[in-house]
Amino acid sequence: MISTDILQSFFSVPISVNENRINLLFDDLDHPKNQVQTKETFSDKWKIVNRIEGVEKLYDFQFEWFPKLYGFSDEAELATYLRTKRLIIDTGCGLGYKAAWFAELAPDAIVIAIDLSDAVEIASEKFRDIANLYFLKADIADTKIAPGTVDFTVCDQVIMHTESPERTFRHLSQITANNGEFACYFYRKKALPRELIDDYFRTQTHHISDEQMWEFSSQLTELGKRLSDLKISIDIPEIPLLNIKAGTYDIQRFIYWNFLKCYWNPDWGFDLSKSTNYDWYAPSNAKRFSKEEVMNLVRTEDMDVAYFHEEEACYSGRFKKK
Repeated sequence: MISTDILQSFFSVPISVNENRINLLFDDLDHPKNQVQTKETFSDKWKIVNRIEGVEKLYDFQFEWFPKLYGFSDEAELATYLRTKRLIIDTGCGLGYKAAWFAELAPDAIVIAIDLSDAVEIASEKFRDIANLYFLKADIADTKIAPGTVDFTVCDQVIMHTESPERTFRHLSQITANNGEFACYFYRKKALPRELIDDYFRTQTHHISDEQMWEFSSQLTELGKRLSDLKISIDIPEIPLLNIKAGTYDIQRFIYWNFLKCYWNPDWGFDLSKSTNYDWYAPSNAKRFSKEEVMNLVRTEDMDVAYFHEEEACYSGRFKKK
């Protein structure tokens, strides 16, 4: 295990270390109402997902997608990149499987996985045998890591769920070392009907119980499955005012991209697909971004674009600290 003195050198406040858990020696967990609700949502989600049979399918999907999102040809190229780093942090780590992956790919690096939710407790127990991996329960917009310390900062599929993505981006760029890189994923704005419906449902679902939210997620998943089972393709005209793009769509994907997130992945099965629908509509904080908004964040922090990727779901990239 890494010495406490070495770990302390990365932080701007005193810490204690208990096995693979880092603890901040102060009480600073007073968060805005929406962030508390979002934290509780993900605590509940990850506890349930951790018990789903076949959850490894989610891990495998993410291990394949991550290199594409951030400009690596495959896992081997990612490993070569990570092995040049001393300190790697995975912010919004959830169940910790990506942080564990990084730690195994780069055994000489120190990896710190950070999450505000109770998933940290599950992850730290699950991956307690990885010697270079540590877990920290903290706000990723205020990690207490010292500025200019981190060689590779990762915020994958998380920043939109923070209270202020702009403030989170600023903090994570500030703790990234000069010539280090910050990898970040942004949920992309969709067609206007989808945006309006997303906002409506997010306000409405806050007035129902968590059990009802999971039931709603089941209904969305069943809708996505039934639409997908139809195996119908439709030709759609361009509708610029609604931001609907022309093309031939599977009917489930057309509704998904343009009207309602009814996620369905037959390879994952019902429960994992359901957790994805819950993941989107249950949290209070879930901001979407245009490409220009992403570029403005990067320019504001005076970072260079080392790699940029875009697809229907997202924008992602590696941004280099000057």
